[in-house]
Amino acid sequence: MRLFDHPEFDGHERVLFGHDAASGLKAIIAIHDSTRGPAVGGCRLWNYEREADALTDVLRLSRGMSYKSALANLPFGGGKSVILGAPGIKSPALFRAMGRLVDSLGGHYRAAEDVGISVEDVEIMGEVTPHVAGTRAGGFGDPSPATARGVFMGLKAAANARLGRDDLTGLRVAVQGVGNVGYHLCRLLHGAGAKLLVTDINQEAVRRCVEEFSAEAVALDAIYDQEVDIYAPCALGATINDDTLPRLKARIVAGSANNQLAEERHGEALRQAGILYAPDYAINAGGIIVIAHETRPGGPVYDEMLAMRTVDGIYDTLLAIFERAEQDGVATSLAADRVAKDRLAPPLSAAAQ
Repeated sequence: MRLFDHPEFDGHERVLFGHDAASGLKAIIAIHDSTRGPAVGGCRLWNYEREADALTDVLRLSRGMSYKSALANLPFGGGKSVILGAPGIKSPALFRAMGRLVDSLGGHYRAAEDVGISVEDVEIMGEVTPHVAGTRAGGFGDPSPATARGVFMGLKAAANARLGRDDLTGLRVAVQGVGNVGYHLCRLLHGAGAKLLVTDINQEAVRRCVEEFSAEAVALDAIYDQEVDIYAPCALGATINDDTLPRLKARIVAGSANNQLAEERHGEALRQAGILYAPDYAINAGGIIVIAHETRPGGPVYDEMLAMRTVDGIYDTLLAIFERAEQDGVATSLAADRVAKDRLAPPLSAAAQ
């Protein structure tokens, strides 16, 4: 696998490959930028077709975490980790081995839950390293509900900017992926009066949303063709691509998935198509925000009301990004990148000013 000339390398500070034969662990940890503080990001378990796909994924995800923390004004850098393999490889030994790999970085990276990884899995890592986040001991536990709340607020901001209203009553929303975050988002949308169309590879998860939220079940590939106001990608990334974008009938794309754009140019393609895009790392920052409020030794006790008020600030963050994009005449994805990069830039020294 290429690294330094990889198209997603983007000056990563550190990339660590780890293997433990006894547990079967094969993992990659990527730290993109630690300008603002130690890197924090989820650990993902996925059965990648190729090892090169895992490297691409972890590099893109860790960079997204840098931008996410910067936009949310959090004292964190950006990092991410992936474990290669199918869900069947899960075991306490595997997660202790992953914990030791995280610990070898001496606190430069803190791991949390992500796709394929539960809070309980992270807590097993925590048996061998203190460098984990999003555990029940921290106060909040599973950050998925907070992520969903942030997406809900960002979705309302997008509706305000594009539709002239943030009342979601009667709006049709296509939710792709109704796992942890997607399910909680559906709950909030249903409570706000939205009409839901849902799809997922897990049919039991789809049935749950149909029964609890009167959602309409849609076939996996048909989700792009629905006559809806909002398309909410809440599964894996790259669902905005050359094949799917021409099929979208939504006026807004706003969801929790990371790396929703297959390539950077698809942000401009959405703009040209008249579709407002809520940049993924801006709208899905709720989880990392509550992690920033966790109880830590010597620190303040977790304050849920304060944490949720901060999550709700995603609404204003997105309105500011939409305004910046309009002023600069660029895609919202580029506007968000510019804001994040400004916040990642080290301050000028007194001599240089």
